[in-house]
Amino acid sequence: MNQKMVAEAANDEDLIIVAGRYEGVDQRFIDLEVDEEWSIGDYILSGGEVAACVIIDSIARMIPGVLGNDNSNVDDSFSNSTLEYPHYTRPEKVENISVPDVLLSGNHQEIRKWRENQALEETKIKRSDLLKKKLS
Repeated sequence: MNQKMVAEAANDEDLIIVAGRYEGVDQRFIDLEVDEEWSIGDYILSGGEVAACVIIDSIARMIPGVLGNDNSNVDDSFSNSTLEYPHYTRPEKVENISVPDVLLSGNHQEIRKWRENQALEETKIKRSDLLKKKLS
């Protein structure tokens, strides 16, 4: 599963998720009824219910009106082949670590640049494979 698949699924009007348990779903059912099989990662769960919840949540947040602001998911991780920039809340200082000054400046252009740079740095450090995809 990836963000592109999620975005496409959010546009589907008819979506049925079948979650297997223990050894999975009968192969005959898959052969006769299933259009796509999705995996949420390279690991094993006891059943597909948790994976189905992950899929439902990721698709739901792409549907207009689900989030408080329809643009809230525009800068999310994986939406533009990068991870999201760091977020800060109150108080402004926690154990001698302060919110970066640029975020307190009110200069929206500088804040946007800072966020873009931070997103690139976070991606380079944590998921450089995403940057390779973005450049290719």
